[in-house]
Amino acid sequence: MNEFEDGNRKLWDELTEVHIHSYGVDKFLAGQTTLDEIQLREIGDLKGKTLLHLQCHFGLDTLSLAREGAIVTGVDFSEKAIDNARKLSDETGIRARFIESNIYDLKDHLSEKFDIVYTTMGVLCWLKDIPEWARIICHFLKPGGILYLMESHPIINIFDDTKPGPLDITIDYFHKDEPIMWDDHHPDYSDPTHLQENPSYEWRWTISDILNSLISAGMTIEFFNEYDKVFSKFFPDMEQDQDGWWVLPNLRGKLPLMFSLRARKI
Repeated sequence: MNEFEDGNRKLWDELTEVHIHSYGVDKFLAGQTTLDEIQLREIGDLKGKTLLHLQCHFGLDTLSLAREGAIVTGVDFSEKAIDNARKLSDETGIRARFIESNIYDLKDHLSEKFDIVYTTMGVLCWLKDIPEWARIICHFLKPGGILYLMESHPIINIFDDTKPGPLDITIDYFHKDEPIMWDDHHPDYSDPTHLQENPSYEWRWTISDILNSLISAGMTIEFFNEYDKVFSKFFPDMEQDQDGWWVLPNLRGKLPLMFSLRARKI
């Protein structure tokens, strides 16, 4: 398993260097938030709340959460991502703590409990063990604390994302222990001029995998919402709407592309 995780770490070290220039850091430095209206509405009041951001990349969302009043700790397994997150925190003067750690090793690096655990947008496919992920989240939450998750809908992972036109099913929906390896040097989702040099190893998790893992870990699901829009261009035929979401115009209202949930530690 370390082979897969080490490979993904190399990939995200590579992509951090790309995303520093393609994620709109200049807009963030000018005061723009990276949080969308759905997250701000659904997560609730952040002022004075301690928040643990898992898979935080180089910290743009983490620091945006701090701007909303949260006391933030960001975690990522990429050394380059954490180094850049700390630099961004210093540059902006936004107080934040960043920890370099694999999620599954986080108990070795952090002992605190938090009001909120937050993780969003392209995070679950990098996790080898969703039940353990849920237990770790529950471990780091205070009694009554919440998890907020926004993610692409697992159903869209079954379709061929390389060609325009009708969607063809090419990948199984249900989880397998072995990850899928992608080594076709496809363009980065944020900067299509960059072709990925390192392969990725990705796991598929169903909606029932996600919900049942959280329930089994000792959490209650407060809401689960589905949307016909998503945060990134997953298919060639996608277009951006006026709010910046990516949609399939001919499938609006017909196919879920994204979901969000909030779960509370019992």
